[in-house]
Amino acid sequence: MEHHVVLGGVRTWYATHGAGDPLVALHPGLVDARALGPNLDVWAGRFQVFTPERRGHGHTPDVEGPLSFEQMAADTVAFIEAVVGRPTRLLGVSDGAMVALLTAVRRPDLVTRLAAIAGPAHHQGWLPQAIDPTNQAPAFMHQAYGEVSPDGVGHYPVVLEKMAQTHLVEPTLGPADLTRIACRTLVMLGDDDEVRLEHAIELYRALPRGELAVVPGTSHGLLVEKPELCDRIILDFLEHDPVPTVAPIRRR
Repeated sequence: MEHHVVLGGVRTWYATHGAGDPLVALHPGLVDARALGPNLDVWAGRFQVFTPERRGHGHTPDVEGPLSFEQMAADTVAFIEAVVGRPTRLLGVSDGAMVALLTAVRRPDLVTRLAAIAGPAHHQGWLPQAIDPTNQAPAFMHQAYGEVSPDGVGHYPVVLEKMAQTHLVEPTLGPADLTRIACRTLVMLGDDDEVRLEHAIELYRALPRGELAVVPGTSHGLLVEKPELCDRIILDFLEHDPVPTVAPIRRR
């Protein structure tokens, strides 16, 4: 079902899928919630999944001035409080993972379990070619934006330019920030991802209750490339308590 809620003065679109305990799923950047399509039915078979579209993305209009991940995190906090109404599992993909991490740092009381998929905690965690401002979005992304955006397809280059600049300076979370995330957190990426593997390991080690999954033979599109394997890992993490390990080192 499709709905709207005003967050930070912006009429924000979201949909709900399935039933059960809540899961807020944050889509990648420069696309909309349809990007979660290959996985959404599986997640919705276990949870009530909320898929808000951030300002300047999908059905949610752009705003005057820059697009900030910090503001998107503030919107996510407001969404959880106003729509979900209680602490929730939170999952984010790519840019959505960065927003999810920022949300959990700012309001750890609202996040019971966090899955950060293919997104860094600091903008320097991207490989340089992944956030090169000269990159050109393919035609299908322009078309998809025009299909749903109230701003029209002609506005998409404006959003592309705004996000290109934001990716160069945000987010800036460091180890001291990440220690505020009290819940279990899954750091997940492809072994040939746009996020530096070294950064993902640093992120995992900085989290008090971090867990790490590197999906072999995949890229930044791991959820589409190996959806069954990714969903099995994600659902195991979201649904079950951690197992007692046989030879723990960092969790001893």
